[in-house]
Amino acid sequence: MPGVDEDSAVPPLRITELTVRFAGLTALDAVSLTVRPGTVHALIGPNGAGKSTCFNVLSGVYRPASGSVRFGEHELTGLPPHRIAALGVARIFQNLALPPRVTVEDSLLLGRHRLTRTGFLAAGLRLPAAAREERRHRERVREIAAFVGLERQLDRPAGSLPYGQQKLAELARALCMEPRLLLLDEPVAGMTADERRRTAEVVAGVRDSLGISIVLVEHDMGVVMRLADAVTVLDFGRRIADGAPADVQNDPAVVRAYLGERLDAEETDR
Repeated sequence: MPGVDEDSAVPPLRITELTVRFAGLTALDAVSLTVRPGTVHALIGPNGAGKSTCFNVLSGVYRPASGSVRFGEHELTGLPPHRIAALGVARIFQNLALPPRVTVEDSLLLGRHRLTRTGFLAAGLRLPAAAREERRHRERVREIAAFVGLERQLDRPAGSLPYGQQKLAELARALCMEPRLLLLDEPVAGMTADERRRTAEVVAGVRDSLGISIVLVEHDMGVVMRLADAVTVLDFGRRIADGAPADVQNDPAVVRAYLGERLDAEETDR
């Protein structure tokens, strides 16, 4: 499967002094980080640390109180989600969002929507140009399905697939957008050990074969340590650590943050 074209080379993602407030509550407090091109950058932290808030800013769902998000030369802060997607940013949510009765192939084809050049009328009339474009898109869909291991499932309703394969189909649909930056929100949550391993292999392949930058929110520390080139740790909306996975894992502030969460859970269970 070919990688990113030179014309759409992956730029760095720079988050600078990002602050988000909700009715007086500071969800993100002057957070800064840089995602280097073609790397997996994990964003981790205890529950309520601000990870989802950060993702919602990156994808245009939330508007920050202050700070900047730049993807290469483009300022993302304040742009609506469709404008951010048009710049090559794709997001996969934690919850499944595939149309259950639509085939896997047609579900993946939805990811090609922003790349479609022929108009609605031409497509409806089955004009030759529209038919040729649809064939090209379906060829690309089949390539991407094979890349993630779903080439034999294309004719099946998406909702009939096992959970792990449905998550892979969502990843494939995001790849069908030909993104330069991929936001993965807990991609292995709820999976079996085999499904987690397979999904981690696909994500590693996306980085290594396609050169796409990936921002990863994930609670499975085994997956984070295997995949991440860099890790940023949030706690109560603040960045408490940033660096290589092994260094971050042994950082005293990180250990305290996760230990505190574990102790709180034990108190609740009593």
